[in-house]
Amino acid sequence: MQSLFQSLKKILPQNPTSKPNEQVITEKYINKKLADNLSILKDAFGKTDDILYRDFEFLNQKPYKVFICYLDGIVNEDYINVNILKPLMEPNSSPQHFNESNLLTMIRNRILHTADIQELKMIDQVIDSVLTGKTVLFIDGFDSALAMSTQGFETRNVSEPATESSVRGSREGFNEVLKVNTALIRRKINNHQLKFENIKLGKQTKTSIRIGYIEGIANEKVVEEVRTRLERINVDSILESGYVEQFIEDNPFSIFPSVGNSEKPDKVASKLLEGRVAILCDGTPFVLTVPFLFIEGLQVGEDYYSRPYLSSIIRLLRLLALFISVAATPFYVALTTYHQEMVPSLLLATMAAGEERVPFPIFIETLLMEITFQLLREAGVRMPRPVGSAISIVGALVIGEGAVQAGLVSSAMVIGIAITGIAGFVVPAFNDAVILSRILLLILGGSFGLYGILMGFMILLGHLCSLRSFGTPYLTPQAPIIWSEWKDSIIRLPIWLFHSRPQSITWENSKRSGFGNKPRIPKKDESEGET
Repeated sequence: MQSLFQSLKKILPQNPTSKPNEQVITEKYINKKLADNLSILKDAFGKTDDILYRDFEFLNQKPYKVFICYLDGIVNEDYINVNILKPLMEPNSSPQHFNESNLLTMIRNRILHTADIQELKMIDQVIDSVLTGKTVLFIDGFDSALAMSTQGFETRNVSEPATESSVRGSREGFNEVLKVNTALIRRKINNHQLKFENIKLGKQTKTSIRIGYIEGIANEKVVEEVRTRLERINVDSILESGYVEQFIEDNPFSIFPSVGNSEKPDKVASKLLEGRVAILCDGTPFVLTVPFLFIEGLQVGEDYYSRPYLSSIIRLLRLLALFISVAATPFYVALTTYHQEMVPSLLLATMAAGEERVPFPIFIETLLMEITFQLLREAGVRMPRPVGSAISIVGALVIGEGAVQAGLVSSAMVIGIAITGIAGFVVPAFNDAVILSRILLLILGGSFGLYGILMGFMILLGHLCSLRSFGTPYLTPQAPIIWSEWKDSIIRLPIWLFHSRPQSITWENSKRSGFGNKPRIPKKDESEGET
């Protein structure tokens, strides 16, 4: 038995000894020897030319060897020269009463001219700081390092977003820098209860993510759920907020979005004030907001900057455009294939004359036109802007007219596809869902006629009723019905009637404004009336 145990002991892998483990642990801490720290950093970063090291001497009662480490290209070198190197290298900047015990503290508090200074103990902290644009200072004989914020890379100016242009309202749009986006929201909401929490995502990219919410307005359960879902993400890279959206959405297999996004600070600020949570991702101008409801796809920020009458009519037009973009071509296919008796005789004769030369069935013709339209749309988006507009014009005029003249498609079909495409651009939030829903209804309409379309709408409606976004029913306030939120739903009532925030978002009747905000003509003074 003992011999068997000895043989197994030789075969099975042995536990590592304590010395290698201790060596691994000690390497994670900053060493007091300057040369060892420099060697560890060079081994960690490897052979790369954009990590720069600058060694020099700091003169106190005795000279101290020091070096700084930073990443070239994302730091402001002029700032480093003026506020770090110059104060340390000038002899007059080093009072003689500094001693070994308080040297690091005095350098931090009396010499360096930087606002953000952190003391680091771990090599991993040093590596992360350098990669985020900070400059790290090492001093021989000290097991701590100082990290200073010196970011200074090129950024895009704050400009109007191309995807959400408006006639009235703010022209500001987010850019790719996280701190700029945070500042734009701070400008809109001057409230100390506005909180931002940082989190790093991506093993390789270590992308900075910020959770924004207003404490006391946002529901704490929703905020905690956002934290939990973000901390659960375990991937190599996060390159855009779309990555985050796909990891935190409630219904990953649904064609309808359950996470909102926007490039406009005023729109995100209004959602925060309603009790939603914003998720900002470094490197992208698109900010996510949750919960996201179906009715938000029909709303734009410009609705609240104008009087309610036209805004309400335009919202109804958006709802009509959504219906047209989904159901126009499926209805055309169903009527012409199975229900010709429902079409007026004169219109039916015109449609029949147009389809007479077309060699394909209407269903196949519609599919071909849908594919052609999507190809032209994609080409117009991906090509350079001057060329893209030219492609759109050529596709709409030359190709469409040529296809009709050649008898490949009917003129009615070209008109129908054009109307469907234009209506789809009115509600961009549901672009993906509109295309996929239209294909579903087209197949059902071409197979079963109007009964198939009705069945398709029932499937879509049932699916929408089953969706939730961070605990909130997707079709709120229509299903379930919350009458107090109908003031800002399909139509918009005057803003002075919005006394409370959406109950479906905050999960409580949070007071938004007091009563008595209705505009009124001031009463004349009685003495003035008598005179």
